[in-house]
Amino acid sequence: MRILFIGFGNVAKEMSRIFIQRDLYPALNLESRVVGIFTGRHGGLEKKDGIDLKKVLDELKLNNRLTADERELSSLTPLEAAKTLDYDVLVELSALSIEDRGEPAASHIKTALERGKSVASANKGPVSFRYRELKELAEKNGALYLFESAVMDGAPLFNFCSRCMKGATINGFSGILNGTTNFILSHMEKGGSLEEGIKMAQEAGIAEADPSMDVDGWDPSAKAAALANVLMGGNITPLDVERDGIRAVTPDMAQDAVKRGMRLKLLCRGWKDGNNVHASVRVEEVSRDDVFCLISHYGSAVRIESDLMHPNIIVQDCPDLLDTAYGVIEDLITIRDSLGLI
Repeated sequence: MRILFIGFGNVAKEMSRIFIQRDLYPALNLESRVVGIFTGRHGGLEKKDGIDLKKVLDELKLNNRLTADERELSSLTPLEAAKTLDYDVLVELSALSIEDRGEPAASHIKTALERGKSVASANKGPVSFRYRELKELAEKNGALYLFESAVMDGAPLFNFCSRCMKGATINGFSGILNGTTNFILSHMEKGGSLEEGIKMAQEAGIAEADPSMDVDGWDPSAKAAALANVLMGGNITPLDVERDGIRAVTPDMAQDAVKRGMRLKLLCRGWKDGNNVHASVRVEEVSRDDVFCLISHYGSAVRIESDLMHPNIIVQDCPDLLDTAYGVIEDLITIRDSLGLI
């Protein structure tokens, strides 16, 4: 399987580490060859017979560049790479963009699908802004567009719904889908401030240098829109989600809730109103007998409601990069098995 990476941040690096150290994962049976790596900051590399991932990882770690020889850098842009290189699967791992409505990732994915190339992505932007268009394009051209790691860091949420709930109609969902804000709220229960919680989350590597995507609710809004679109047939974007963040929450508010046997959680919800699908993200109090009350630190959970089953709950305990990387790798395995790639 020939892979083109667009975006080579922490998730792509962890995937590369797994590919390099494949002997540590005896059940992993995935032969891959990376023919391109393209980034927004470091330029790009292309090599038909495969890029040496260990050299790339070493160079990035030591010198913050893809290669020691700048003459090896490609003249192509990421979009041109998606449009012209010879690959089987595009792994799209660029950063979430709300302001640009999922771009440029959506265009990278669209370009690949137009060529009949399949896509595995952890980017929630295209799913939350242009899912219906990209899904139809994949079906038209005999390709797959998979994105298990876009929500819940690779936990089998989308796979569970598509493979294990056949014939059921999903009518709603609720959940804790942002580990950074969940950690901050847990920290506030101990008297810590918002600023302290943000700093600790950044030091732990789960919050960005600019944490506003999490704190102001944009990241969970994108996830809520993605779930509404994929699971419930919605056609909404993060801009349509009723959104509140956690900036207005104080340590006193968090501690007061605990004293009353409650906890504050930033909950994502999706529901139907006739033929319309809606979603929201807001701080709510949950009681001690609610499973969401048990989710602390960086954990996440989602409750799926359908017409043929009582609610199913998926819980993920403090995920990290390994979980997200595996979610993308599992998508690659699905693509290989479905399309007969080698």
